[in-house]
Amino acid sequence: MSGNDVNVTFRALLPSPDVEVDLVAAYAHPVGLDRPWVRANMVASVDGGAIGPSGRSRDLSSPADRRVMGVLRGLCDVVLVGAHTARVEGYDPVKARTSWAALRAGRPATPPVAVVSRTLDLPERLLTEAPGHARTIVFTTATAPADRRAHAARHADLVVVEGESVTPAHVVNALAGRGLYRILTEGGPHLLAEFTAAGLLDELCLTLSPRLLGAGAPRIVSGGPGTPGTREHVSTQSTPVRMAHLLTAEGALFARYVR
Repeated sequence: MSGNDVNVTFRALLPSPDVEVDLVAAYAHPVGLDRPWVRANMVASVDGGAIGPSGRSRDLSSPADRRVMGVLRGLCDVVLVGAHTARVEGYDPVKARTSWAALRAGRPATPPVAVVSRTLDLPERLLTEAPGHARTIVFTTATAPADRRAHAARHADLVVVEGESVTPAHVVNALAGRGLYRILTEGGPHLLAEFTAAGLLDELCLTLSPRLLGAGAPRIVSGGPGTPGTREHVSTQSTPVRMAHLLTAEGALFARYVR
């Protein structure tokens, strides 16, 4: 176990009670995957809030939650995040873990981070400190400031989409074209709203943190005016999901829902 990993005991509640859980097996992707698979990993309080008092989701996290996040990152081909979340949560390139050696056999030691941004206001480390085998992938539009586009292109894999916005289909198709089928999105709520409305979310891994936040905190799927998933842009699609498992550790619940 590396210094980045946490030794936490997980118990399975559903579909069958079990005192010993293999997290890698529990969160394994479908075998023989021949299309992009979009998995979201989010954390929420028991009353549905997705952001804590500091304005960050990490207020709701725990060693057990970070253990699950580590496994999901080790399993994925790319970590996808919205620009606002990247700024607020202070995203860096993904760091390698010794425990990932078997998980990532035949793949780069770490997955790249892919970020969606219309303004290209991004954490500098995300652009300049990514290793050569996992350069950050940046999705933006032709309307982004020219100087920021030039800076991003020097340090990252820049994908410029024609039009006013980058759609979930743009992102999924471009990542799949790079052979990155196992897409792990860590939000935020606006990006997840877009993928949900587009019908492109295959799986949700949800940590229920044993905390109450009260009124005002956004949900894990939310957005402003004109954003898919809001009252101004309501999706009529309702996607049924099934619970693949329910685990518990440190008083938190870890649910995995599959479309």
